[in-house]
Amino acid sequence: MKITILKQWLNEAIQHVSKAISSKTTIPILTGVKLDVTDQGVTLTASDIDTTIQASIPAETQDGAEIVKIERTGSVVLPAKFFVEIIKKLPKDEVSIETDASFTTTIKSGKTKIDMVGMDPEEFPVVPALSDGQTISIPGSDLKDLIKETAFAISTNESSPILTGVKWELQPGKLNLLATDRHRLATAAMEIDEKVKPATFVISGKTLNELIKIIPDKGEPVGISVSKSQVLFRIGEVQFYSRLLDGTFPDTSKIVPTSFKSELVVKTKSLVEALDRAFLMAREEKTNIVRIEAAGESAVSIESASSGLGKVNEQLEAESIDGDAVRISFNCKYMLDALKVIDSEHVKMGFTGAMSPIIVTPTDGKESLYLILPYRTAN
Repeated sequence: MKITILKQWLNEAIQHVSKAISSKTTIPILTGVKLDVTDQGVTLTASDIDTTIQASIPAETQDGAEIVKIERTGSVVLPAKFFVEIIKKLPKDEVSIETDASFTTTIKSGKTKIDMVGMDPEEFPVVPALSDGQTISIPGSDLKDLIKETAFAISTNESSPILTGVKWELQPGKLNLLATDRHRLATAAMEIDEKVKPATFVISGKTLNELIKIIPDKGEPVGISVSKSQVLFRIGEVQFYSRLLDGTFPDTSKIVPTSFKSELVVKTKSLVEALDRAFLMAREEKTNIVRIEAAGESAVSIESASSGLGKVNEQLEAESIDGDAVRISFNCKYMLDALKVIDSEHVKMGFTGAMSPIIVTPTDGKESLYLILPYRTAN
């Protein structure tokens, strides 16, 4: 292969695909980025088996401006760690790449010349084929929001692999995402136009957090194709494949209360700021436990557990308090994680007892819900 390509386009494609490369792999070919050159342009691919990312660079822009000058087609796999860094640091806007029969690759830019030992592209894993599923399209900004509002609640314990993922539920007119680590739960939903067939699948939370780095902030649509074992996200010229997680996701429908003995509405910002201060002290005890008390019409008290440094006590004005008096302890970090993904000016907190789940929802009508299990404390 022999090409001359604009550095900006090549660098952007490399940055996308390199997110699929694992530093822990023991398979040499998976430490590389595969370049495929055809008459239509260049395709870059990287994979760690579970996740595969492809980025295509067309030979020309839509208005006919040349991006890639193709002199000879072909393929090669180049070591990603070095390739990613060197392309960023090349001096000129154009990059020349040429590979010989033994996959030795010469990269030139201005007066810079680099010889790199390439690998045989035939050894690179085949890109997954999706032929037995369905496809939907949703705005990228909405998809990013759904993932950010749920993926933080996944489990980091590999002994329950299914809980390291986010559960996706497709229903006609609706998409719902749910994550739980058995101590907390986050769920968010949005309306979709497509008349989809009902489907449930689980995608690794780590994978989804890499995906949102690729989705632009603009409302460009993201195509989502799902088969029995794979999901494909299409974002412009980027294709992001991920293996679905195997296993049965626990049924969480019965643990979410539908009625409450007590409800309070508070300003989200004020609550976050108060909990942030209490958390500074609570984490010194390595328990992260904070207690909230609410009684009367508007008085809310937030208190950290005592530590060697002392304790924090905050008083908040609630917008409203309804029902029985509240006195409940919880993991402050879990509560802050939930509150920090809520955009609503106010949040509603629902309680059914000192040892029953706390439910937090935005008051702006958005379909998201956060559940946090309480802690039993000595006092």
